[in-house]
Amino acid sequence: MLPLRSALLRHGSPRETNICSRCLVKSRTHPPQASRGFLTSTHRRTGILANQTTTPLHKTYFSPNRFYDGSNTKGGLLSSFASTNADSQPTSSNSQHPNDRSAIPSASSHTPSESITPGTTENELPHRRRRRLKEEASNNDQPEQSIPLDASAQLSNFSSALPNTSIRRKLAAFLALTKPRLSFLILLTTTSAYGMYPISSLLTLDPAIDPLPTLSTSTLTFIYLTTGTFLSCCSANTLNMMFEPKYDALMTRTRNRPLVRGLVSRRAALLFAIGTAATGLGLLYIGTNPTTTALSAANIALYAFVYTPLKRIHVVNTWVGAIVGGIPPLMGWIAAAGQTATTGHDTWRDMLFSEDSIGGWLLGGILFAWQFPHFNALSHLIRDDYKAAGYRMLCWVNPAQNARVALRYSVLMFPISIGLWWVGVVGQGFLVGSTLANGWLVREAYRFWQHQGAQGTARGLFWASIWQLPILLVGGLVTKKGLWDGVWRNIFGQPEEDEDDILYYEDDDELLADEDSQSQDPISQPSGRAGPSSTKKTSVLSTA
Repeated sequence: MLPLRSALLRHGSPRETNICSRCLVKSRTHPPQASRGFLTSTHRRTGILANQTTTPLHKTYFSPNRFYDGSNTKGGLLSSFASTNADSQPTSSNSQHPNDRSAIPSASSHTPSESITPGTTENELPHRRRRRLKEEASNNDQPEQSIPLDASAQLSNFSSALPNTSIRRKLAAFLALTKPRLSFLILLTTTSAYGMYPISSLLTLDPAIDPLPTLSTSTLTFIYLTTGTFLSCCSANTLNMMFEPKYDALMTRTRNRPLVRGLVSRRAALLFAIGTAATGLGLLYIGTNPTTTALSAANIALYAFVYTPLKRIHVVNTWVGAIVGGIPPLMGWIAAAGQTATTGHDTWRDMLFSEDSIGGWLLGGILFAWQFPHFNALSHLIRDDYKAAGYRMLCWVNPAQNARVALRYSVLMFPISIGLWWVGVVGQGFLVGSTLANGWLVREAYRFWQHQGAQGTARGLFWASIWQLPILLVGGLVTKKGLWDGVWRNIFGQPEEDEDDILYYEDDDELLADEDSQSQDPISQPSGRAGPSSTKKTSVLSTA
């Protein structure tokens, strides 16, 4: 007798290799003799000789799902056999021998392996679906291309190739401690904010009149700001490398740093960090103002003594690093504000929390939000290195949240950019350029979130962030509000102004004498100037 269906489906059954779909087909194409029932003679029932092998039984032969049995009809397996046999029914019952295998439809044409298309998920068991998805992910997820070496690694390689007694070897090694590309990017954000500080309306009336120090003529202050900021960055980056050389040696991206390779000793690195910090902060104090100097010192301490050890403790280190990146634009803004501040309005509270400081906070917000799509994409490319070194980063602790955070802060770029135009820092042209740049960043961040960093989306987001930030900063400088007013006046001519709107700049003695004469004899006034005009001049000059 045939075993029960449950016995056929049981794994390891001895009958699994002796029965296949041909027995079902043969029962319809070659009915058994009248004296023998269908369930008796094995040879007559199967139509296969004893020494012939058959295709192993698969449990999906008995499945009612037509996707498994290769049938597209409602009847399933038997219906497909019936339709096939009806078309291929021989005209004579004696035309072929019962044991002739050519009369039997090929079982391979009905095997599930050929009828099921890859990726079929209908009526699929959960554990098989998970295994299939895992295999597809491993096959489709191409290995990420390695990012190019940073400037520190390139300088370290250059330094190691020089003789030990060469001065260029030491200079290259110490320059590698500063992370030149990162320091240059921070310098760009600081100077951009300095240049975007609004120009006073008095300075736009006549280029020849310069009662207040302007941003275009204060070259010395600009040099103090750039030099002091760069040296402060050098100190912070050197301290960062000095605190974690044994962990940098575990990562492909950082194992070429000078302290890891022994190009610079720890003592020399410490002296270099102290020297650059003291020089940089001193230049900022002399050339800008104490508030800018305090922000720079706080940034060094936050990056070296808070962010660096926090990387091995909690994923909140990324947010702390974003704060570090947002402070330099605020430094540039306050340096420009302190340069044009009047007496009594240059305290740190006025510079940081007055209405005029909103533009600096918005520029710092752009840098704060930019850190997440940039760093989250970069960390995803080297997530295995971060995990091996023990750094708590979202890229491997929670990859899904890593992608969500990158997308969330990319979208935040839109309202911050609009805010710069709203407060009057930039013109309407900035809205067009920033919308295009931010749209590109959001598109790459969405693809990064959609594919979880696979299919090259992490690398695409990384390079989009590299180009998006300079577009915003340079675009803000080009479209600065009031910058092109003088150019338009020179091209189309300056319109004539009324006599009452002309500002007369005289010596203080003559102005005081004029006021005394008006107060003593209000009837006798000069014919060329009326009393209200003099009053207006005095009020304007006192405001200036």
